Amino acid sequence: MSKNSKVLNLKDKINGNEVDLSLCNLTEVPVKELAAFPKATVVDLSCNNISSLPPEFCNLSHLVKVDLSKNQLTCLPDDLGSLVNLQHLDLYNNKLHVLPVSFSQLRSLKWLDLKDNPLEPGLAKAAGDCLDEKQCKQCATKVLQHMRAIQEEADRAREKRLLREKELERKKEAKQKEREAREKEARKREKAEEKEKRRKEYNAQMAALAAQEQQQQQKKKSEEKKKKNGQPADKKAAVKVAPKPQRSVVGLMLRLLLLLLLGLVAVAAACRLTDLQREAVCAPVNAAVDDGLVWAKEQEVVVRQLVHDLSSAVKDFLESAQTSKN
Repeated sequence: MSKNSKVLNLKDKINGNEVDLSLCNLTEVPVKELAAFPKATVVDLSCNNISSLPPEFCNLSHLVKVDLSKNQLTCLPDDLGSLVNLQHLDLYNNKLHVLPVSFSQLRSLKWLDLKDNPLEPGLAKAAGDCLDEKQCKQCATKVLQHMRAIQEEADRAREKRLLREKELERKKEAKQKEREAREKEARKREKAEEKEKRRKEYNAQMAALAAQEQQQQQKKKSEEKKKKNGQPADKKAAVKVAPKPQRSVVGLMLRLLLLLLLGLVAVAAACRLTDLQREAVCAPVNAAVDDGLVWAKEQEVVVRQLVHDLSSAVKDFLESAQTSKN
């Protein structure tokens, strides 16, 4: 009640089962205070500045008669149909255009006044003039019928919407299943192709191994056939089978003599040309070299005489051969 300073104590406004809050300059309904007095079933809120009813107002299901005439109401709460015990409702001289669909659930409503409201045409026609008690009762009946028709239409529209949503959901699920089936089929096809590829690779490997084995068998048979015919199996085999030539004994001896001679020459050169010639070990070598040189000079004369004699003999032979030819 803080915002409604004129209503200091609700108890002062209660008389039996009636609560008179008219002409209190209220801008909102004191719902909590009214809920504290469930025996107060008749509430007069007329001639105030109330522009809307809070949703909690619909919890006051004990109300039987409510007067909201001469206020600034532009709409009513969506759950107004929860006031199941409401029999009398005065909405005269407000700013209402429509009523909530749940209004059709006010099955106990027997009296209704909607005069001087800018109602939409269909609702205004159902409400009528409401100039006396009888017309206000007819207003309640016809407005309830009108709102029930709207409720039924809304239910049908909601049902159609639900059916449409279900159909869309069903189509969506069908598309999802179809897509999953396609993906499954694609995976199955890929697996089959992969399996076929592996099978072909395996067959190719087996064929290559078989061809290689057959080639080896043919080669083996060919070698066996050549062996039977006394021919070498192949060039490599011939090279392996061919005996290695024996080394010449004479050639080996000549090599040894050459090495020995080179060694002697090296020793003689060392003893003749280096400082070793003063050593005692080189004395016999130098003596042998000197003897060899003397012998070579002696033999030079013999060789020259032998060459001269041989040349004369060859010259005589050629001259006699020329004479006999002529």
